[in-house]
Amino acid sequence: MVDVILLERVENLGQMGQIVKVRPGFARNFLLPHKKALRATKENLAYFETQKSQLETQNLTRKTEAEQVAAKMAKLTVVIIRQAGESGQLYGSVSARDISDAVTTAGFTVTRGQVILDKAIKTLGLYPLRVVLHPEVSVQVTANVAQSAEEAAMQARGADPLKLAQEAAAREAAEAAADLAAGQAEGEEAESEK
Repeated sequence: MVDVILLERVENLGQMGQIVKVRPGFARNFLLPHKKALRATKENLAYFETQKSQLETQNLTRKTEAEQVAAKMAKLTVVIIRQAGESGQLYGSVSARDISDAVTTAGFTVTRGQVILDKAIKTLGLYPLRVVLHPEVSVQVTANVAQSAEEAAMQARGADPLKLAQEAAAREAAEAAADLAAGQAEGEEAESEK
């Protein structure tokens, strides 16, 4: 384990200024290159103490900006159009990159690392997702995954396009069967009249 000083709040790890033990790979590959932490040496501790007020001011500024963006993004719904089978199963899946691209198209710059996907999206529907704008600020965004803009509008209203399509297909099949039965009955009457 390696001791590091956190330069900002890191979710599930600690607050700014805390000295925490992390695995060497996590420190080397994530915390240090992203400037989220410093190795806990005497020199770095002294440097952190001199820079602490400046870091807190920068953090507060970024947090305030993130809160303003979060207020604008509140209740944002992005539509993602994908091809799917009759059961609603997608051909492929929707990734964090797809969500971040859709949110960016909606006017908010978001990276794929900021989109928190608990599991891959593999079916049509509405999915609430968390977007982390700052270590202390996150906002919920809804991803509306549909086959067309019309289906996305139907899903947004609460209707299930797949169910409606299945009901329409069942009605058409019933009408076709009724027409066929009526046509056969007419044919039998014509035969009996001869």
